[in-house]
Amino acid sequence: MFPLALSVVVGSRAYGLSVDGSDHDRRGVFVAPTRSFWRLDKPPTHFDGPLDEQFNWEFERFCVLAAQANPTVLEVLWSPIVETVDPDGTALISARQAFLSRRVFATYGNYARDQLAKVEARRARTGETNHKQAMHMIRLLIAGAHVLRTGEVLVDMSPLRDRLLAVRRGEAGWDEIRAWSSALLAELEEAAASTPLPDEPDRTAIDRLLSGVRERNL
Repeated sequence: MFPLALSVVVGSRAYGLSVDGSDHDRRGVFVAPTRSFWRLDKPPTHFDGPLDEQFNWEFERFCVLAAQANPTVLEVLWSPIVETVDPDGTALISARQAFLSRRVFATYGNYARDQLAKVEARRARTGETNHKQAMHMIRLLIAGAHVLRTGEVLVDMSPLRDRLLAVRRGEAGWDEIRAWSSALLAELEEAAASTPLPDEPDRTAIDRLLSGVRERNL
């Protein structure tokens, strides 16, 4: 097991959507010693723990996923609840803008559409609605449009807590949820059309970040 360069709280507690009994999800980034990559057996790309509900990526793997605009990974860099950070973690957060690109439109939109398809498939199969899944579908669409408009990843959903939790509790009807998601999909497309984000992530800056980390850990 490797020490963590960065550890943050994610999930409902970071979103401002926690309720009694909510999980305490954590995500982290570790740096494997540079010399460990010179052997046939490479260091792991990830590991679980040491706390419950904690998952950690090796620094380079994290950078690859962040450059692909993976929503789950990007949230780590903008989480309002940072529990552990060392100089490598600080460097990663300082370079977080380099990972953002127009790819956000596809990743956030596709994640949300996938969630919507799963909810609708369950409704067709059982007549039941997975309200928690529907809430997170809405959250992803809101967050996606926000990052496209502002260049910042929105994690804290506290201003929309009441409305989002109404979806989770099943107090919002399916027609209302479907109408809200349709409006948000339109907002996502509008944001993509005028986004200030570049077409691709800043690979030069990311390479510089990664090289610096490897040199410090040689």
